[in-house]
Amino acid sequence: MSWFRRTEKGINTPTELKRETPDGLWYQCPECKNVMHTREHKQNAFTCVHCNYHDKIGSEAYFNLLFDEGAFTELDKDMISGDPLKFVDTKAYPDRIKTTVEKSGLKDACRTAYGKMHGKEVTISCMDFGFIGGSMGSVVGEKIARGISHAIKTKTPFLMISKSGGARMMEAGFSLMQMAKTSAKLALLEEAKLPYISLLTDPTTGGVTASFAMLGDFNVAEPGSLIGFAGPRIIKETIGKDLPKGFQTAEFILEHGFLDFIVDRKDLKDKLASLLALLAKK
Repeated sequence: MSWFRRTEKGINTPTELKRETPDGLWYQCPECKNVMHTREHKQNAFTCVHCNYHDKIGSEAYFNLLFDEGAFTELDKDMISGDPLKFVDTKAYPDRIKTTVEKSGLKDACRTAYGKMHGKEVTISCMDFGFIGGSMGSVVGEKIARGISHAIKTKTPFLMISKSGGARMMEAGFSLMQMAKTSAKLALLEEAKLPYISLLTDPTTGGVTASFAMLGDFNVAEPGSLIGFAGPRIIKETIGKDLPKGFQTAEFILEHGFLDFIVDRKDLKDKLASLLALLAKK
């Protein structure tokens, strides 16, 4: 039948008439390799509909997910890093910042905003891995500190969403100072008897883990998140032993008592709102 067999030879379709799949229409899960529609992936809170793999997302996605109708007010949105050490590696630090700002659309690796979550006011600081690996520099520490100050001033709960490779080497000691600064601010939040919830996402490592990320009244994490201080290779070389299966995953950390619970991103807003409502009664 000619329906299934080309009867004429040499038929050529002009390039402008060829139909191609638009870029970004499909998403392939890096874990199970299954393909799904991008819209379906987004509607599922950027988690795989087949294996529930939690894809890395940034502050914009978290703010839209957590704040009612995605409405929020951002604090200190134009704050940008200086160059206190005149640092140069393969390029000067100011040039690296400028390139990363243009590429990511972000001013630094953290954004802070306030708004309503299920009708209740909340202040949220969220890190972005897309900005120099979510590294913690002076701007990150200052934005978190100011976010905590805003929470104290407005008497609202504070939520920290961590996603970081650790301290920013281009700021050296200035970066490490942010560990003490943010921890001291959290002590003031505790004195004000305001709730602090720390959400650890994939990955949360280095100085971030060693400071504000693990100081929450409740420390919670997304499934499968990498959480630790030094990397597995460094630890293995240091102790000279093989590491347990699943080492430094959220599930392993929970089993050993360093997390309160693991929450699926699709349930994140409801679980956090319920937790804050519970804390408000005490």
